[in-house]
Amino acid sequence: MPHTILRAPKGLVGTAAIIAVCLGAPALAQQQLSVATGGTGGVYYPMGGGLAEVINNNVEGYSATAEVTGASVENMGLIALGDADMGLALADTVAQAYTGTGRFEDQQLPMIRGLASMYANMIQIVALEGSGIDSLDDLAGKRVSVGAPGSGTEVNAEAILAANGITYDDIEEQRLNFNETADALANGDIDAGFWSVGAPTSSILNLATTQSIVMIELSESEMTAAQEAEPLFARTTLTDGTYEGVGDTMVLGVPNVLAVSSEMSDDLAYEITRAMFENIDDLRAVHPAANQTTVEFTLSATPVPLHSGAIRYYEEIGAEIPDRLRE
Repeated sequence: MPHTILRAPKGLVGTAAIIAVCLGAPALAQQQLSVATGGTGGVYYPMGGGLAEVINNNVEGYSATAEVTGASVENMGLIALGDADMGLALADTVAQAYTGTGRFEDQQLPMIRGLASMYANMIQIVALEGSGIDSLDDLAGKRVSVGAPGSGTEVNAEAILAANGITYDDIEEQRLNFNETADALANGDIDAGFWSVGAPTSSILNLATTQSIVMIELSESEMTAAQEAEPLFARTTLTDGTYEGVGDTMVLGVPNVLAVSSEMSDDLAYEITRAMFENIDDLRAVHPAANQTTVEFTLSATPVPLHSGAIRYYEEIGAEIPDRLRE
């Protein structure tokens, strides 16, 4: 679990700074911000670390740190509780939190807002060559990692399985994070695993260097069933050579959102959004998934209203904000 960073109320910082200057007191220390990410074997953690570095270098008065978490579902709770300032999460998880549906039924989090959509996850289903697993139906009766507890991977895995008539009663589900899933596959402790993550991801890359892997491709009917159950799913191609021994594979994808609370100040939301897009090359140097981080992608893929401070930046650069992204 990430540690909680205690912070002064944001509205008091300006007043305190003025008093300090007037009295000749030392300048206030930088205010700490936390970015809730995921496990170290995925893309959230390096992306969150890259974003923190952009903030540290370009947002005056603030210092940010990436925190290891259980990913999407947990990150929504951390933002709602004020235990994280920003969090990366899958768009379907963000939408469920905002509307109080799915994993968030009876616990709606209406304060969730978007700053940007960062990139699209690819839902990757991996088995070892020779396992006899070549299709979704082959998972029946097998030991399958569906992702860490509180992760968007499990949300996606459960949605795909359920849409195609497979329940947890039909498999021996394991709730493992990305590195644990790769290790369990390599050791023969599980038969297959789900990853919902940007590609390439280090845990699958490492697995593919020591084992011959198979990427399970959904059939046309399975893709259609999953998309009917979850409209945020989109078809995309995992290109040949992304992982050793894996050719072009059609997979389902879902956007990732950089989410915050509506209680974040407009000025801070504006400054973070501005800093990220004005220094996007720094983020792209950290991970190629950030090549998808554009204003256009944000305005087309974000499933909840944008924070008013982020809207201020997008309007400032002349972007047209869809009505659905305004409160």
